[in-house]
Amino acid sequence: MVDFDNCNSDIFYDSLHEFNSKYPFVEESHKQDFYSILFLNSCHGEIEIDNHKIYFNSPKVVIIKPNCIFKINLHPESSGKIISFTETFFSLRYNNNALNDFSFFENDCKPYLTLNTFQKEHLETFFELFAYEYHGVLKDKTRVLRSYLNILLVQLERMCNPQMISKVHNSKNEKIKEFEKLVENYFKQYKMPSFYADKLHVTANYLNKICKTETDKTAGDIIRKRITIEAQRLLHYTNLSVNEIAHDLGFDNVSYFITFFKKQVQTTPEQFRKLANQ
Repeated sequence: MVDFDNCNSDIFYDSLHEFNSKYPFVEESHKQDFYSILFLNSCHGEIEIDNHKIYFNSPKVVIIKPNCIFKINLHPESSGKIISFTETFFSLRYNNNALNDFSFFENDCKPYLTLNTFQKEHLETFFELFAYEYHGVLKDKTRVLRSYLNILLVQLERMCNPQMISKVHNSKNEKIKEFEKLVENYFKQYKMPSFYADKLHVTANYLNKICKTETDKTAGDIIRKRITIEAQRLLHYTNLSVNEIAHDLGFDNVSYFITFFKKQVQTTPEQFRKLANQ
């Protein structure tokens, strides 16, 4: 991962001890195109992910998804570990959409999990095994790391949803995952469900119907929510003017953007920026 010591790998592991000294760029708000999972055992400081500020009064796991804007500020003596990986790394062993099976990667899920004593000790043991494999010169090392990563994600899913029944794969929810990926790629240029329906080779009515059935949101709701999240990120973490943000998000004029934003957030962009930066 280029951001981490230019190691040119799709999997990265390190201790959180003196993390900010080793990687000072994390102190400034930025985004990444890969996943990070932080196991924070004994820490002081905070992590900010989009609109969430996470403080450490107990052991936690923090999950940073691609394209979230975040910054990390940890005390040098913090104790914990970080694993970062690309979707490609995981998908070489598992299906392309396999990461969508984990509820903590969904957009609405909070980006952290508070651990009890048993969970903390369980993860400590796991990360020791991962570290041994990562730092060793061992046969089939990458395959083992990929398997360990899958085990970690399954363990976190159990902690998040201990009673949850595994998701049933069907054509409808697979189609919605495809839709969400298309939205991620095209939401700035295309804001109408008909574009995405055409890409998915279905009608707009059918796309809307399966979205409503599977997510309780319309296709338009999903598109608008993604636009709103990006607008909030730009207002909070950049100095771009409202006019520049409107242009960046593909709105023809700033007044339409302000009307759109106010309808979604119940406040104007300027008011949101003022409150977010307090």
